[in-house]
Amino acid sequence: MDPEPSRRNNEETKAKTDQKKMRVQRQEPNEQEKLCDFKTKRRKAKKLKNNGKQHQKKTKGKKAHACLDCGKSFTRADYLKSHQRIHTGEKPYKCSYCGKSFSQSSSMKTHERIHTGEKPYTCTQCGESFRYKHSLTHHMHVHTGEKPYTCTQCGHEFKSSGNLYQHMTIHTNPKRFACTFCEKRFSLPYHCRKHEKTHTDKRDHVCLECGRRFNRADHLKVHQRIHTGEKPYKCSYCEKSFSWFGDQKIHERIHTGETPYYCPPCQKGYRSSRSLQKHLISENHNRCVSR
Repeated sequence: MDPEPSRRNNEETKAKTDQKKMRVQRQEPNEQEKLCDFKTKRRKAKKLKNNGKQHQKKTKGKKAHACLDCGKSFTRADYLKSHQRIHTGEKPYKCSYCGKSFSQSSSMKTHERIHTGEKPYTCTQCGESFRYKHSLTHHMHVHTGEKPYTCTQCGHEFKSSGNLYQHMTIHTNPKRFACTFCEKRFSLPYHCRKHEKTHTDKRDHVCLECGRRFNRADHLKVHQRIHTGEKPYKCSYCEKSFSWFGDQKIHERIHTGETPYYCPPCQKGYRSSRSLQKHLISENHNRCVSR
């Protein structure tokens, strides 16, 4: 038998096997190649991460987002978007209980505590809880006795900056804001503008119970509580409730001891402007002035 054909077949088989091995080697790199490829990718990822950190350091603190209406700048675009609602008047966040709208979601959540009764801020001294952080701050002055806000004119001390501001109007020409339609004057511009609306606005909002008319829907809503007996504003210190927020605020000064309305000649403080006005026309005040 001729061995030549057998030898030729063996060589062809070996050649095919070698070709298959080469294809497998090309498709699957060895462990060393895999390790090198992994290291390369890791180095690239690390470089990208470092570049990102360097970019953040360069841009940190820079206010690149400017408001076109007032020129105020912000570090983030979402801060600018939120700020612009001051100019546009947009109020996209609505209270789920009464429908009142707000420009900030945080303001809406704070407002909703009036309806839910939630009081997340608790005094560590007595355990009293409050709806608002500033209410807790004011309450803490009851324990410490601190009155950090002092009038530079008469030295009268207050527990909040708002009370000091109201008091300062006594010294700085009280009632310097005059109504453009009548002779009535006011110490705060907000009160003057509010009063002027009574001359210009139509009273289209009518109470169905008594027929009284109002120029604003919210004024009608507050008035209707007289008929419904609704008192949504609860005192932060006791269980007493009020139909109007202003009455609640004045009442709470009984607990805090705040007297933001001050008479310099008599050196007496009052919880409300109405009490001060009554005092100013009283005989006791006239006696103090005449001394």
